[in-house]
Amino acid sequence: MRFFTIIIILLTACSQEQEPQQNKGNPQSSQSSAPQQYLCQGCHQLEHDSNHDFACVKCHQGKSPAPSRTAAHDGLIEKPAHPRYLAASCGECHPIQTKDIRHAGHFTLKNKINLVRRAFGADHDLQSLAEITGKQPPATPLNLVDDLLRRRCLRCHLYYEGDPYPATSHGTGCGACHLKFTAGSLENHKFLASPGDDQCLSCHYGNHVGNDYYGRHDRDLHWDYRTPHTRDGGSNRPWGIESHQLTPDIHQQAGMICLDCHHGQELMKKESTITCRSCHQTTDISQEDTINIKNGKTLTIPALRHKAHDLSNRVACQVCHGQWSFNDQGIHLLRLDEEDFDAWAALSAQESFEAEYQIDNSLYGEEDYPHPWMTDKISGKAEKGLWLKSYQLRRWEEPVICRDQQGIIQVCRPILDLHLSYVNENEEVIFDNIPGQQPENGLLPYTPHTTGKAGPFYRQRLGKFDLKINHGDQL
Repeated sequence: MRFFTIIIILLTACSQEQEPQQNKGNPQSSQSSAPQQYLCQGCHQLEHDSNHDFACVKCHQGKSPAPSRTAAHDGLIEKPAHPRYLAASCGECHPIQTKDIRHAGHFTLKNKINLVRRAFGADHDLQSLAEITGKQPPATPLNLVDDLLRRRCLRCHLYYEGDPYPATSHGTGCGACHLKFTAGSLENHKFLASPGDDQCLSCHYGNHVGNDYYGRHDRDLHWDYRTPHTRDGGSNRPWGIESHQLTPDIHQQAGMICLDCHHGQELMKKESTITCRSCHQTTDISQEDTINIKNGKTLTIPALRHKAHDLSNRVACQVCHGQWSFNDQGIHLLRLDEEDFDAWAALSAQESFEAEYQIDNSLYGEEDYPHPWMTDKISGKAEKGLWLKSYQLRRWEEPVICRDQQGIIQVCRPILDLHLSYVNENEEVIFDNIPGQQPENGLLPYTPHTTGKAGPFYRQRLGKFDLKINHGDQL
């Protein structure tokens, strides 16, 4: 496992490096006879913002000044904003925010994990992803899906720093949103009061809302469909896979960022309350409103003049205004405990750095592994078994329309079209193509972030539903 071996060697070399006789970066050591003292700033040159311009040890612990590098790192907390530490570090100054975030959907991910767990037999809901058990080896379909969640799916949450692709690396805990990473590395220690879209897209990629806001649809995993390649024969894959460039959302084209709609109170504390009518309310063109967005522009909010808007209490806005939609079908996920990657040569770009690294090195490198492995994204430990993914169909298309449980017409997608398999280290098939339980029509509602003008086709989309608009006109 060369990736981890290199890191260990570098850290060991740093700690064992011969200490210089004079620390030029330490203003306290002006006399050559004074004992050698090490300060954090002597090795770590990171710019701070004015609100956090205090001693490193206040958050990171350790000791500064210290007589040696080893002593300086004694008791060091590498990631003080991580959920394990944020109450003691960030909470000292931000007690309300650190208390509220523990109940927010972005912290617990309980809606997502419970949706998937219920599909594979769970009889009760969890309050947080941290409650997912890690039973090894998986003995039931629910054990298997829990392992899938902990090690493959939950790469985008506050316990994990993301895959080390240029656009998907981020901080943990509070640092996931409030610190800036560039090309996979921490840029500085300037905490952002208002995160930008780069922070949002480090998690909201991979054919999820956010990716579509910028008009991106991930290409298929097979190498025959992952063009264009760069001149050196490689590919530009900042999110782990190449993308089709489609039409971005009209709000993105106008300069709006995620936080213009999804405000801090929604993300940090409570469930989403934002709707299109939060801004688009008036029907009188003479009373059109304006909105000030975070880039400093003032935008005019179009009035809802068309009589079809009389249906807005029965039809979701994106049914008419969504320009395109994700429609990945037949998602197959395989846990493989024995190293046999020959069949995966053309599918090494798995949108997972660990999977790509192991497949490519096993087939073309010189490393041997005792067994395939994948990191538990909650505990941080590498464990036996690698999760691999493939699709029956991956495409973008006209939005698929269905009714939700309340009878509202929505844009829908086959979110739970999941099939799980497991082959152990003895090449025994323990689970073969176990499907999750889906809704009757196989579809669940979601909100594509691909807004545009409704155009002339809204009648076609709504034609199969018995709807009448103002004055009894039939669609």
